Amino acid sequence: MELNADFAARAAVHAAKLAWQASPMAGVERRMLDRIGDEVARATTIVRYAPGSHFSPHVHTGGEELLILQGVFQDEHGDYPAGSYIRNPPQTSHTPGSDLGCTIFVKLWQFDLDDRTEVRLDTRAMPYAADPARAGVKVMPLFSDEREQVCLERWDAGARVDLDAANGMEILLLEGGFSEAGEDFAPQSWLRLPKNSHSSAIAGPSGARVWIKRDHLAVTPTAPAG
Repeated sequence: MELNADFAARAAVHAAKLAWQASPMAGVERRMLDRIGDEVARATTIVRYAPGSHFSPHVHTGGEELLILQGVFQDEHGDYPAGSYIRNPPQTSHTPGSDLGCTIFVKLWQFDLDDRTEVRLDTRAMPYAADPARAGVKVMPLFSDEREQVCLERWDAGARVDLDAANGMEILLLEGGFSEAGEDFAPQSWLRLPKNSHSSAIAGPSGARVWIKRDHLAVTPTAPAG
C-alpha cells in the first residue's frame, strides 16, 4: 500500500474529517496519513483504542514513536496520559492497550535501525521557551540527534511562522488553527513539506499548538525490507 508516498511533494491530510478504519486488532481503529508497505510498513497514523482494547505482544523491529493525544495509553512499562511523548527504539517490545480508551499519533519504521535510545516524556510538566529567532513562537524540545529534531511549538494568535524545510518537515496540529499555502488546518490536521522547500504558516485567532519533526527527510524514505 502507498499513501502520500511521494516524498518530493507537499502532502496535507485533514484527519479529523476521515472515517476511522479498522486495524487487524478488534477495538483499534486508525486514520492513515502516509504509508509505504502493507501491515509491515513505514507509516504515520492516528490510532484510536476503544476502552478495554489491547494489541497482542509484539516487537517493534523498526521502532515506534508516539504522542498521546487523548485518554491514557498503557503498556507493561506504564500509563501514559495525553501529552506523553514516547520513543520505543528498534527491537523493543510491549503489549499496548488502553483500559479507558485513547487516541495516539504513531510513526512506525522511521528510526535508524541502530538507535537504542528510549524516551518517555510527560510534556504537561515541561516548559516552553521563547524562540529568539521567531517572534510569537515558543518551543519545547522533545528529541534531537544527527538525523532529526522533534519538538512542540506554541504559535501566538496571528503569528507568521517561517517553515524552513531544507531537509523536510512534518507538522501535526494539536490545538487551535493555522493556514499554509492558502489551506486552513484544524486539530488532527497533518502537513508534510519536502526537502528543499520553504513556506510559512499564519496562526489562527486562538493561536496554535503543534508537534513538529524536522530534517528527517534528507534521505528519501523507502518501505521496510521484507
